[in-house]
Amino acid sequence: MSQSQMFLTLFPDAQNSCENNCGQRLTTCSCHVTCEPLGNCCQDYRDYCLQISPQSGTLMGGTDFFTVNATFKPTDKIVCRFKSEIDIEGYVDGERKAHCISPLLFENGRVPFELSTDGGQTFSRRGTWVSVQHNKYSYDFKSILLNATKWQYYGTPNVTGNLTLLWKKSPLFPGLAVNVELWGYRETGEPYTDNWRAEWKFLYTLGEGVPNTGYFTFVPKPAEKPHSDWEIGALRLTNSNESVGIQNVRSVWSSSHALAWHLEETFRRDSAAWAYSKCLAWHETEQTLPNFLSEIADCPCTLAQARADTGRFHTDYGCDIEQGSLCTYHPGAVHCVRAIQASPRYGAGQQCCYNAEGRQILTGDSLGGSTPDRGHDWGSPPYLRPPRVPGNSHWLYDVISFYYCCLWSDNCHYYFLHRPSSDCRTYRPPKAGATFGDPHLYTFDGKSFTFNGKGEYTLLNAAVNVTDQWLRVQGRTELVQDSNGKILAIQCVIRPQCLSLGEDVNATRFTAVAMQEGDSDVIEVRVSNDSQSDSLEVLLNQGVLSFAEQKWMDLSGVFVYKGSPLDVTVMFSSGAGVEVKGRGAILGIVVLLPEEFTNQTEGLFGVMNGDPDDDLGIRNGSLLPGDASPEQLYEMGGSWAIENETSLFTYDSEFLLDNYYHAPKHDPDFSPVFTPGRASENDSLHSKTVELCQGDAFCKFDTLVTGNFQVGNATKFFHENYNKLVGSLEQVIACGFVEEPKNGKKEGIFYLAGATVNFTCKANYILAGSAHRTCQADGQWSGKQTFCVAGKLHPQIQRHRNPRLIYLIACVSLSEDVKGFAVLNIGPNKMPLHRKSGINCIPLTA
Repeated sequence: MSQSQMFLTLFPDAQNSCENNCGQRLTTCSCHVTCEPLGNCCQDYRDYCLQISPQSGTLMGGTDFFTVNATFKPTDKIVCRFKSEIDIEGYVDGERKAHCISPLLFENGRVPFELSTDGGQTFSRRGTWVSVQHNKYSYDFKSILLNATKWQYYGTPNVTGNLTLLWKKSPLFPGLAVNVELWGYRETGEPYTDNWRAEWKFLYTLGEGVPNTGYFTFVPKPAEKPHSDWEIGALRLTNSNESVGIQNVRSVWSSSHALAWHLEETFRRDSAAWAYSKCLAWHETEQTLPNFLSEIADCPCTLAQARADTGRFHTDYGCDIEQGSLCTYHPGAVHCVRAIQASPRYGAGQQCCYNAEGRQILTGDSLGGSTPDRGHDWGSPPYLRPPRVPGNSHWLYDVISFYYCCLWSDNCHYYFLHRPSSDCRTYRPPKAGATFGDPHLYTFDGKSFTFNGKGEYTLLNAAVNVTDQWLRVQGRTELVQDSNGKILAIQCVIRPQCLSLGEDVNATRFTAVAMQEGDSDVIEVRVSNDSQSDSLEVLLNQGVLSFAEQKWMDLSGVFVYKGSPLDVTVMFSSGAGVEVKGRGAILGIVVLLPEEFTNQTEGLFGVMNGDPDDDLGIRNGSLLPGDASPEQLYEMGGSWAIENETSLFTYDSEFLLDNYYHAPKHDPDFSPVFTPGRASENDSLHSKTVELCQGDAFCKFDTLVTGNFQVGNATKFFHENYNKLVGSLEQVIACGFVEEPKNGKKEGIFYLAGATVNFTCKANYILAGSAHRTCQADGQWSGKQTFCVAGKLHPQIQRHRNPRLIYLIACVSLSEDVKGFAVLNIGPNKMPLHRKSGINCIPLTA
């Protein structure tokens, strides 16, 4: 008898208990997340592998959550331990549910916790808490600054009076009264060293025992030092029976904001002078910090590109065209996006803003221009320390300084000196590979073909240059089903919307896609097995991921956004993105890859290198001709079948186990329809197909093969979506920002190919260089750099005659700051003519 067998004989419960075994598959039962759908869980699975409600809350802490699948004794002494280091006492309610309060954290994402019933002596139960950046947290569970602008301008000229805080009084607080507290945020220590720390600190109360009416109004008074030194903070509400200033108690927080209303009396006496002093101090500090601008990505050139490049950019919630474009910090913008990934070394962020014409707004032209950030607004892994703390690092380094220099005083030139817009000269849009319908595919180089196999296949294997890891995307196909979930592998004549074509309908569609980059979490998106569900199902490491509370998930090495029940976007660290849409139990899949993946890809989406002729590659390295037959394409596609050893998929049902895990990955018994049967132009199926598809060959193919207009309509939808995406991602030529000349004016703020910028000079100044410059197809501006020079002519003036032109050749100063003069040739129309005059200009003498 082996030692393991002897152990199980002596301790039989050890082989069928989930105590300390969550996530494991045991000898006789399972504690893995797939055990419930497979029906092989250990009996105590729900007691030890905890499910909680709510599952998420603000990173500021204070959310009361409880267990939903386990009960406890009233005498149990509950302690929750977060991240193996933060202990918080809980309690058991009248329904025998265990409760804990979420702690104050400095990170987003899934945070593991353990639960003890003996006061913290042992921790044998496991669960996961989701920490959410406060700005992304539901307004239902936050307190709101009524007229937030007034709060953050309070004390500036003509801004006085009452301030009001709002909240939902129930069910956030069971008590009849609340305390209103002010907490301040700061970061201490030497920047970019290990002793750089983030800190939230209780400052003082604004009110104790305040009636829980859902609002609190007060007249703010200037704070005394040292409290007035805290310039960023948030308000917290707690039950009045709690001691003030205690962390990790049930609470409701406001958003972080500029604490203008609490600043010292000096600010109120002369806010502009106070802010100017702060702006200069910030300017001097910035000069001592590392320059992060060189490592952030350039912005997309157009709004269409910015919204289409979903692997690298995502909507900035502070300026969202879908939410009414309330762009407080970017006047003139209708939409902004942020780079999803922070810069690799300094954790910096990029923000890109666009006007109603879809053009990028630059700070050189407008106060509402795009600005980079020393601290990414959404934070960046591994979080915890500056400048990677979600939301608050950004406030400290990029937002409060904007108040100092731009909003509370008129010194924006200091701010934009350190936060200039990035234009789009080096931006390169990603390439898109796509599949939809009875699967039709587009490679990254635009080659289209149809592969309607049944099985599990490699859509993409790609080497990630910047990380020396592999991005893998795999797809699963199943037989097409009708609207009642019935497989369409039967004679069409028995279905009322079909016409008999004299053949079986063997059509497939993608129903699942799984993906991973390097050692990131594994994400799978699939059609739900629940016939009542009109939503895509997302799995995280084989467990179903709930989006009931949050649309955005920060995970390990990957972000997932579920914008609607049928739309999921997955974003990897490399900038690769995967868009999955569902229509009628059919998936449309789009993979977006930045140019770093050039010549690094293989699979059904081909080799991304700009050459569509080498995209029909068999796994063994041989190529099919561009005019390969459907039978050849079927053989080629089958070569990309995956193996169980490399599969990323979850097999959590008997159907999946029988048809995919224990079956060939490329079904040899399945015979697809390569060419739809010929229908008479006079029959109803043909005429309705023509009407539906409007020339879309893929829509026509799928409708005729399946006899199902819902399938054809879904294919048309996906195909139109793909064409629109590719159009939005077309490369545009940009020449870059052109500065307005000193003592002159510039007309035109568009810097793409074909755009013209015009220049004029103020009175008593002469224009030197080009008065008009056009962005050319080679990405260069026409003409010469423009100056406005002092209109003070040197006494040395000569006239030279020409058969066609008369030139006035003058020695003028190019800059008031430069002693000396240069030659300026002025033609009869007073336009500069760049010719050598041969005149030697000398400085004027007094």
